[in-house]
Amino acid sequence: MSIENSLKNKIIDAFKKLNVSLSEQDIVIENSRSPEHGDYATNVALKYASRLGKKPIELANFLKGNLDMSEIDHIEIAGPGFINFFIKNDAINSIVKKIILEGDKYGHGEDKHKKINVEFVSANPTGDLHLGHARCAAVGDSICRLYEFAGYDVTREFYVNNAGNQIRTLGLSLDIRLRQLHGEKIELPDDSYHANDIIDIAKQYDKEFGKDYKVGDAKCLAHLTEYGMKAELKKIEKDLELFRTKFDIYSFETDVRKDHHVEDVLKNKFSKYSYIQDGATFLRTTDFLDDKDRAVIKSDGSFTYLMPDIAYHLIKLSRGYDQLIDVLGADHHGYINRMKSALMMQGYSKDVLEVELVQVVRLIKDGEEVKMSKRTGTGVSLRELCEEVGVDATRYFFVSRAASSHLDFDLNLASEQSSNNPVYYAQYAHARISKVLETAKDIKIDLDAPLLKEKKEMDLLKLLIEFPKLIEISAPKRAPHMVATYIQSLAAAIHGFYSECRVIDRDHLDVTSSRLALMKASQIVMKNALSVLGVSAPDKM
Repeated sequence: MSIENSLKNKIIDAFKKLNVSLSEQDIVIENSRSPEHGDYATNVALKYASRLGKKPIELANFLKGNLDMSEIDHIEIAGPGFINFFIKNDAINSIVKKIILEGDKYGHGEDKHKKINVEFVSANPTGDLHLGHARCAAVGDSICRLYEFAGYDVTREFYVNNAGNQIRTLGLSLDIRLRQLHGEKIELPDDSYHANDIIDIAKQYDKEFGKDYKVGDAKCLAHLTEYGMKAELKKIEKDLELFRTKFDIYSFETDVRKDHHVEDVLKNKFSKYSYIQDGATFLRTTDFLDDKDRAVIKSDGSFTYLMPDIAYHLIKLSRGYDQLIDVLGADHHGYINRMKSALMMQGYSKDVLEVELVQVVRLIKDGEEVKMSKRTGTGVSLRELCEEVGVDATRYFFVSRAASSHLDFDLNLASEQSSNNPVYYAQYAHARISKVLETAKDIKIDLDAPLLKEKKEMDLLKLLIEFPKLIEISAPKRAPHMVATYIQSLAAAIHGFYSECRVIDRDHLDVTSSRLALMKASQIVMKNALSVLGVSAPDKM
């Protein structure tokens, strides 16, 4: 049990003497902002005094006199009734043993018995992943890792839009490139795909099937289009694997549309919410959360993108998930309420779907924005960015700020090997500990760490204690940037402790043994925190 939960239980027991029943959720325990105010504080006396007909200071003093003092050195009452707790050193130091024994499980939450589906990236398989896809990949995968660490059952899903205009354009682009390979004088239209990978795919297709390809034959064009889509998707999968991002499920729009499934969903599930106007079919989404009704069938009889998406979300929910999370670009803001409204038409809560909107990224180098790749003349791809600054820096920088915030990605800073680079600063803290532990591998570590008492030691210990709470708070908020902020604080505390407290002192092995235990515990927590963001924890740098 954490110190915070222990204090809550002590307060609950004290309130029972007043015939008041509280739960842990009713009590707020906060870290004190300065050492003179103790280690932890609560406003519980101010919150419940009026209910009991007491003054806050009177209730605070009652609680002070009726709390179990095990783990507590002393209590002080501040201001109108705040209760400040000064915790015994051995109670704080006990976290070291807990962390070392639990290892990579430290910070893991209990099983929440909740299944969550997170759909992210879902790029059209028509070319390289660009910076928007890259940030969505980093944010989406880190959200999944965070949920998993907190005890949720997570499924990662990639939705392949392989039935729209983009795929038709891909096929036509490949067709033209294939014809060019055979000497036909034909220009690629401006609205086609001009990237070099289209030429490469056309060349490979020509080697395998070129002799059988007939220009103008619908079946041949369909085969070429499918071949190109699969080649592009395979490349996307490879780049995502490089980025340490793997998916449990790849769902295809063509599967959602087959056997008239979308038509059946509209007819059987949405007939009472639909109407026809000017030849188009609309859903009454304004009956729920939307600002206007949305068309699902155009006047020409074709579906808008919304109806297949609704059918797809209903398929996901049919698999038994408690919640769906969509990680989308910020330009999808208007999408949220229309999809929530459609799901509410089927009896689902408005909260069954949550959408994480990811803002745009600007690459900055030497103080100027970088828009084009020097290699290809097109936008910088995920793979190129990883090749330039590394996967660790790319992932960390993408989640270091809230997804809803615009991000200027400083290529110079991401490549810098100094404390100015937050990734280097954190990883160096881990590597520094590894070197210390290797140097002192002949000294036995005292897991009880009884001699830790210096301020820098206490600062570090309190941060280690906070890690499980951080996970519990940040997971439901889908906020990996909170973990990144914690990592910087932890790195600063590690470096500060190392600078001011002599770790290896062979003339005082008892103190050394305690400090080595603290270093080992700090190493574990740093590695665990970095893993939530998909960032490595190197032993050497």
